Amino acid sequence: MASSMLSLGSTSLLPREFIKDKLKLGTSGSNSFLKAKSCSRVTMSVAVKPSRFEGITMAPPDPILGVSEAFKADTNELKLNLGVGAYRTEELQPYVLNVVKKAENLMLERGDNKEYLPIEGLAAFNKATAELLFGAGHPLIKEQKVATIQGLSGTGSLRLAAALIERYFPGAKVLISAPTWGNHKNIFNDAKVPWSEYRYYDPKTIGLDFEGMIADIKEAPEGSFILLHGCAHNPTGIDPTPEQWVKIADVIQEKNHIPFFDVAYQGFASGSLDEDASSVRLFAERGMEFFVAQSYSKNLGLYAERIGAINVVCSSADAATRVKSQLKRIARPMYSNPPVHGARIVANVVGDAAMFNEWKAEMEMMAGRIKTVRQKLYDSLVSKDKSGKDWSFILKQIGMFSFTGLNKAQSDNMTDKWHVYMTKDGRISLAGLSMAKCEYLADAIIDSYHNVS
Repeated sequence: MASSMLSLGSTSLLPREFIKDKLKLGTSGSNSFLKAKSCSRVTMSVAVKPSRFEGITMAPPDPILGVSEAFKADTNELKLNLGVGAYRTEELQPYVLNVVKKAENLMLERGDNKEYLPIEGLAAFNKATAELLFGAGHPLIKEQKVATIQGLSGTGSLRLAAALIERYFPGAKVLISAPTWGNHKNIFNDAKVPWSEYRYYDPKTIGLDFEGMIADIKEAPEGSFILLHGCAHNPTGIDPTPEQWVKIADVIQEKNHIPFFDVAYQGFASGSLDEDASSVRLFAERGMEFFVAQSYSKNLGLYAERIGAINVVCSSADAATRVKSQLKRIARPMYSNPPVHGARIVANVVGDAAMFNEWKAEMEMMAGRIKTVRQKLYDSLVSKDKSGKDWSFILKQIGMFSFTGLNKAQSDNMTDKWHVYMTKDGRISLAGLSMAKCEYLADAIIDSYHNVS
């Protein structure tokens, strides 16, 4: 219960009548009440009710975004941020694609408005994103067998699909690679979709455990969803060969599983939109039903625009229409409708032949810089490390990441001693590395690998 104590020195807290009486009693020059005012004070104590939110505990920091926060707090001039998967120039600065600037200028020139989009998103974007994925004129698109709706980048698109699985495939399990992108588990947990892992990374070879992967997919309950990274596997950078993709498709088809592709790096891994979509197109040619989530964060540098899509390939146009209606139904109470800015950028770039070609050239440039940095890091490791260790796995990996094989203690040493910020599973983002820093990074990796167990 609240309580208070008043002293005579506070005119603001005393009743007006009491103040007036005191003023009448004194004289203009020697008012005892006014004299007391200068040397007294009010003390109040109020009992604080416990918060309704006392039961909410502090959430752990995000393992990836937390790396950037720690990096910002470090004042060492040698520091490197290789944690977040975002492209940087040779000067380690963020890069806005020239073609994106042109697409934005076009929007200003046309005077595009900011009206709400339909629930499924911008029609021109949905058409463009499906054609980029499957190829313009693909029978699936012509026959309207693909349900496509614009999502909030890759994460939001995955989340929509997860909600559809939970609602219409009750009890179905999703198999994810070990390891995988950290947010995959969060997404399925939040959607209350059960998941388990299939073997993928082999720490002995720092390569693909293909036999383990195939065995685990075979052993999964029939009709499971198999989450596959379309290209540039995150975090390992290890992709199956074309021949291995055929075997993966064979096993999934035999077991009546449902493939679920996460395509976050189309065009950004190899530099070719078509090459990076080859795994998805292989499954499409087989007449299989499957999901594909897309993101334009990396290949167009639209990180903050949150632009992506979820595509569901169906066996008929009727099924695709019904699936799309339910995806819209899920999206409506979740975020109502998606943002327009990034969708217009993609649609403008893909819809204009000159800008489309310029985009492909810029993707080749970005992918090329990462390949050059990858080669330089390998060369530096080989020239500096006299132990005879085989570092060739770095060249066999693809995309913006390299899985170094460093354990948690070794990764901690990278940060604590060398000021190299990375995720604790040993993943580094080569997109955040410059040629000038390759030798320094090689020194850090060699020290951490050989001197920390």
